[in-house]
Amino acid sequence: MAKEHFERHKHPWKADEAGQLRTLAAKGHGLKAIAKALNRSEESVKDFAKKNKIGIAKKR
Repeated sequence: MAKEHFERHKHPWKADEAGQLRTLAAKGHGLKAIAKALNRSEESVKDFAKKNKIGIAKKR
């Protein structure tokens, strides 16, 4: 399984990205969908959300 390449790897989060994350999370989108929309890794999104106390829906 090939690793996905993310253009934004190790880039700091911008205010508009944080806002988009909050909006998508509030709409109930899962981690995978949010990561894809922001072109970020799931790990990056999860870490940022945790640091900023943003709840992300658990999709099964």
